[in-house]
Amino acid sequence: MKNELKNVLDVLALSEKLKYELRHSWLSNGRQESVAEHTWRMSLMVVLLEPYLDKELDTARTLKMVIVHDLVEAEAGDIPVFEVSTAKAKELKQAKERQAIENLRLQLGNGLGQHVYELWHEFEDKQTYEAQVANALDKLEVQIQHNHADISTWLEVEQELCLLMGTHTGFDKCLTEFKDLIEELAIQKMDQAGIDVAAVKQRVAAKYTSLN
Repeated sequence: MKNELKNVLDVLALSEKLKYELRHSWLSNGRQESVAEHTWRMSLMVVLLEPYLDKELDTARTLKMVIVHDLVEAEAGDIPVFEVSTAKAKELKQAKERQAIENLRLQLGNGLGQHVYELWHEFEDKQTYEAQVANALDKLEVQIQHNHADISTWLEVEQELCLLMGTHTGFDKCLTEFKDLIEELAIQKMDQAGIDVAAVKQRVAAKYTSLN
């Protein structure tokens, strides 16, 4: 067991990088957010929203997925979605992340490495209810954080993305209603900053095929 526990300790050392790997999200106090902070609040969202979801949730498995879904970024780094604008960039990002999760699988060894590997791929594939919930919370937490941040930190593309959360929540009534609340706050924030929300909606309609 000693060798297995040493492997766990090594992965925990790797995961420490997520405490200082920064995301393109800012806190209400003006500090940039870390990947670990994003993951922590996603986990809290699972706990707080679980009683209201449409279906019974395997909460433990969902929490595991949330906790490991960004673990690959300790090796591959965090790349904002708006920076993956070409097929080549997307393929490169996916290749780095697949290699990172394979490295983790081998590093942990035995059944544990395979378990983490399968959890990560389940999140990425979005086929199970738990994975769909986890992916929806991933997107919703991002917007909640943007709503907390100063509007000056928002890029133009982030003004648009706040209107596209419905593409991730339509499978569940609770998450759809929660999305609506978050979107309303985002629109209020843009209105108060003098941003033409109607123009943002027009850009969204022109650039994206569907808007829920």
